[in-house]
Amino acid sequence: MGVIAAIPSISTAARTVGEAIGGVVEIFTVNQTKQAAAEHVEQIKALDQFGAEFAQTNRSWFDAIIDGINRLPRPAMALATMGLFAYAMQDPIGFSVRMQGLSLIPEPLWWLMGAVVSFYFGARELHHVRTRNVPTTQDVARVATTVRALENTVAQPAIATEPNPVIAQWQATRD
Repeated sequence: MGVIAAIPSISTAARTVGEAIGGVVEIFTVNQTKQAAAEHVEQIKALDQFGAEFAQTNRSWFDAIIDGINRLPRPAMALATMGLFAYAMQDPIGFSVRMQGLSLIPEPLWWLMGAVVSFYFGARELHHVRTRNVPTTQDVARVATTVRALENTVAQPAIATEPNPVIAQWQATRD
């Protein structure tokens, strides 16, 4: 009777130990199920927000203008850069004069423009960095297997080759 009574406490202890190990493991690795669920909820909320934003039927002319302005910076900068090339080919003297004029812009103004452009594109880049794929345990295992295979290849002795007679003849003529 004593052994049978001890079985539930052993299974309870095993379950407790297993949960503790699982908790420790989650400190070092991401729980993929919880992460996928959180990402799904986040994506659904973002889609709901976008849907609510674009579902407005009583948009004013001001809303339409602001939406248009928000879409302009990247295409405008790309087209302006290509326009500079066309302008340089069409009127090289005028282009040179204007480029010399750029050298008169004070350095703090260049820093300000650089900060504005950096914040605009930096926010986009930061978004992409935050949403990049995190390596999984399968990725780590695959890389470790590849590294071991490469190390075994390097550790093997090189195959002895016979000297090339053409190279030997060429070296003899050089001496």
